Amino acid sequence: MNHIRNFCIIAHIDHGKSTLADRLLEYTNTIAAKDLQNQVLDDMDLERERGITIKSHAIQMEYVHEGEKYTLNLIDTPGHVDFSYEVSRSIAACEGALLIVDASQGIQAQTISNLYMAIENDLEIIPIVNKVDLDSAMPEEVEDQIIELLGCKREDIIRASGKTGIGIEDILNAIVERIPAPKGDVNAPLQCLIFDSVFNPFRGIIAYFKICNGTIRKGDMVKFVATGKEYDADEIGVLKLDMVPRNTLSAGDVGYIISGIKTSKEVKVGDTITHVARPCEQAIDGFEEVKPMVFAGVYPIDTEDFENLRASLEKLQLNDASLTFQPESSAALGFGFRCGFLGLLHMEIVQERLDREFDMDVITTVPNVSYMVYDKKGNKSEVHNPSGLPDVTLIDHIEEPYIRASVITATDYIGPIMSLCLGKRGELIKQEYISGNRVELIYDMPLGEIVIDFYDKLKSISKGYASFDYHIHDFRESKLIKLDILLNGESVDALSTLTHVDNAVTFGRRMCEKLKELIPRQQFDIAIQAAISAKIIARETIKAVRKDVTAKCYGGDISRKRKLLEKQKKGKKRMKQIGTVEVPQKAFLAVLKLD
Repeated sequence: MNHIRNFCIIAHIDHGKSTLADRLLEYTNTIAAKDLQNQVLDDMDLERERGITIKSHAIQMEYVHEGEKYTLNLIDTPGHVDFSYEVSRSIAACEGALLIVDASQGIQAQTISNLYMAIENDLEIIPIVNKVDLDSAMPEEVEDQIIELLGCKREDIIRASGKTGIGIEDILNAIVERIPAPKGDVNAPLQCLIFDSVFNPFRGIIAYFKICNGTIRKGDMVKFVATGKEYDADEIGVLKLDMVPRNTLSAGDVGYIISGIKTSKEVKVGDTITHVARPCEQAIDGFEEVKPMVFAGVYPIDTEDFENLRASLEKLQLNDASLTFQPESSAALGFGFRCGFLGLLHMEIVQERLDREFDMDVITTVPNVSYMVYDKKGNKSEVHNPSGLPDVTLIDHIEEPYIRASVITATDYIGPIMSLCLGKRGELIKQEYISGNRVELIYDMPLGEIVIDFYDKLKSISKGYASFDYHIHDFRESKLIKLDILLNGESVDALSTLTHVDNAVTFGRRMCEKLKELIPRQQFDIAIQAAISAKIIARETIKAVRKDVTAKCYGGDISRKRKLLEKQKKGKKRMKQIGTVEVPQKAFLAVLKLD
């Protein structure tokens, strides 16, 4: 065990984690030159296209230091705020972390939040200034920021470049010398923590674990504590670029287990694996339950695909434990699921993965957050969906979730960012200068306001330099009303939203205008209306596609033309009574991009 080191890489998005991981793998000869490609650990096409890490990836390397051979288990983690749950799971499986800061950008919001998470778990932190080869690099200034944040010595900070390979050897030596070996007793009863799992169509579910105590051998009877199920360990092994089978693994090792599990409910991330014959006394404290921030309905385009969608979501949940879902039905869209996501990017990624990995065509409704509704008898209920709101006359007041947001930016952009936050009903809590021309703004804001387009706007205002991180703070009472969208007098529940009184009229008006552009014309007039309970606040009409029925009348009496037009009008009226309006998927998404 003294020769094992488990560590993860944490940083803000785009600070070069995956590139640095590539260099470490190359330097330790874990990957043959022919297999080498950029972002080698990002194995999803989606990750490569967008240039972001979505999943944590574990890989084992071997490194010789002062004549002794060490086993290094590396976990590369995502940097985007929507995937911070992945980071918390990786941190639970490690004893140390490489904190990477971009030499040209300095410390960003997600760097700080990931760092605090690592410190809470008592990890040894190795600070690294990456991208020192860039012309715009400011290593001295960035080192000052790190010293201020961590309180470490200047000589503890390693300067490196993932692109050119500067400082890679120093990093490997620091990992061996500074990160402690895993603690644990090889002879104690078996205790393994599951930190991830994947679904393989041929082998069933593969669980990734870290052994805290004990030893596991191939063929052992094991038990999953949380679900109480027992299995044979058909194959165990370590994670290199591919899975490498082993006969035994002991305390401190990170590996995988295949035991022919078919149903996804039987594997829970954060569960403990132990022996059936000699079980451990208590389960390991798993990580905290995930709290979804954004809720949206996901419906199959073809209603017969409902069960397939359920199976796909279950398989996706194995690999992405922060996704939550429960069945619901909608008058407009039939049966589907109410899914909870950690943020808008997470929602977009789940939708893409459903399409690519499971070939599911889905419609996603307008995302919203959960509200606390108090009725006049003093009862409290949680509402995720505007259609689940009780009658207006029964509601005493509604509370909405507020977040504590931290925005780190250059001083040039303070003005526009403040006006953006105030426009989203934010309250400035404090403003703090971190170093030089960088400032941290702390705001309290309603989560419902930032769900739709806040992050995109923040990035465009600050030319990509502002970074954003948040956590749920509390629930506060506010004046919220339900805005309904009616098509020909019929309410479309998938388009209804809960919104603040001040924004309702403008939002309703913009929504009607947008839907008018997107809904195709029919043989009859379509009235698009926005309504607050019984009061219509905005209306647009899509004119009918008409045939000129009077074309065959040339000359003659006007009454002949009128008779034909009256006949056409009756037909249109009848058509309107039985006709239905198809709302295209684009219309549901357009609501997100109203501005």
